[in-house]
Amino acid sequence: MRVSQLTKPEILSARDAVDRIPDRARLLIEASGGGVIEPSGLLHALADRYRATATPSELSAYFCSGIGDRAGAGMDILAIPGLIRSAVAGHWAMTPTLSKMAHDGEIEGYNLPQGVLAQLLRESAAKRPGLVTKVGLGTFCDPRQGGGKLNAATTADLVELLELRGEEYLFYPSPAFDVAFIRGTTADEHGNLTLEHETAKLGVLAAATAARNSGGIVIAQVKRLAAPHTLNPKSVVVPGHLVDIVVVQEDQWQTAITQYNPAFSGEVYVPFGQSPMMPLSERKVVARRALDEIEPASVVNLGVGMADGVATTALEEGRLSDITLTVEQGLVGGVPERGVIFGVSWNPEAVIEHASQFDFYDGGGLDVACLGFAEVDKDGNVNSSLVDGRIFGAGGFINISQAARKVVFCGTLTAGGLRIDLSEGRPRVVAEGRHCKFIDRVRQITFNAQLARERGQEVIYVTERAVFVLGEDGPVLVEVAPGWTADQIVALMDFRPKLADEIKVMSPGLFVQHRDCVDSAAKKEN
Repeated sequence: MRVSQLTKPEILSARDAVDRIPDRARLLIEASGGGVIEPSGLLHALADRYRATATPSELSAYFCSGIGDRAGAGMDILAIPGLIRSAVAGHWAMTPTLSKMAHDGEIEGYNLPQGVLAQLLRESAAKRPGLVTKVGLGTFCDPRQGGGKLNAATTADLVELLELRGEEYLFYPSPAFDVAFIRGTTADEHGNLTLEHETAKLGVLAAATAARNSGGIVIAQVKRLAAPHTLNPKSVVVPGHLVDIVVVQEDQWQTAITQYNPAFSGEVYVPFGQSPMMPLSERKVVARRALDEIEPASVVNLGVGMADGVATTALEEGRLSDITLTVEQGLVGGVPERGVIFGVSWNPEAVIEHASQFDFYDGGGLDVACLGFAEVDKDGNVNSSLVDGRIFGAGGFINISQAARKVVFCGTLTAGGLRIDLSEGRPRVVAEGRHCKFIDRVRQITFNAQLARERGQEVIYVTERAVFVLGEDGPVLVEVAPGWTADQIVALMDFRPKLADEIKVMSPGLFVQHRDCVDSAAKKEN
């Protein structure tokens, strides 16, 4: 039997690799915020080429997750007038410059659910027409509320409303790509790609397959090259026949702020020991109260922002052994990081593709989701995607909040300069926030309360001074902080919520550094 010669990928510099990108190319970048598998060398080379030659121009970018660090990295590297014509993204907050370009109408822009965009890569790879799902119904992604368009310059429809067997669904057509940027740790000379030092898999295989089956090229940035047949085949995430070009970036960092931490990539387990306690603040109060909503054996998703403190609080209070924390990047178990590298976990127990994580979420597998909020309105709707006129984007929020059995929204009662003193074991306002967060009508619907009621979800809104639940007509005030009254809380809202028949006082242990001492004393008294 005659065996043909295997076609090997080209090994090129980043600059030579991006020379293959034509004007008006459809560019897929598979990465996540905080430098997670971010092919930064390719992004910089592309930006440098455009500055030097004005080519390639008018690219259409597609990225499932927010890519950047809020300080110029990631997709903000490409935020150059003329380079990007349009962008479809799941999250925009990590790329404030590109986000502003979309806000100002300098580029066409879309914000669609992160899980939908991740799952669409599989649909594109298989050349299926698109994704039919309920994710996004009743939100700003619904065509009746704008279809995810971010400005008046954006006119093409990327979402369709349809009826199937008497029920409403959204149809998201499959995209096609001319170029895909992906990243790994090691590539052998046949192009086989492994991710042993990476913190997540995301959808690199689906991305490579989608680009290849669209007739496009796949450019992989890696840290090192290996000889053929030296990689464990079970460790290969992207097979070499999908890779056209390999670029070696020896100084590739694991995250935006971490050169390499094997506990992030699951290569070693680092005992937590005596971790520093989270400082006592309104963030800690909210995280503790949210943690109280999580029953043992629950599978939980934590969102970015105020909700990410739940992980640290669970560690402090010895709850990690009885709950499973997950994040949408495909991480299961361990302790999710906070801040710019949210989406990375210490000691993850499993790392799966993010589209598969969203399959689990969309199917109702989550027991609890703890998510941040920017605004809540009188009907209970939540906005977390358009903040102070800035496009933050939904990320995985829509997928997660629509399907979890219990949703705990976490945030402060007011925002903008809020300063709270907790030295007396109760919240004392030093400076009230300038902006009310409980308003008559949210600026954008990221979570639709009416549909949540129809689904039978349990919805709770936790702040540092009050707790609400979603009732038949909107939020119901059920708890206030020690030293506060219902009237004082309502005075800080733009609408008057329904009051529970018996308004409870939030646990005093929430408001002190060592909660267990106060809670133990309270139990003895009772």
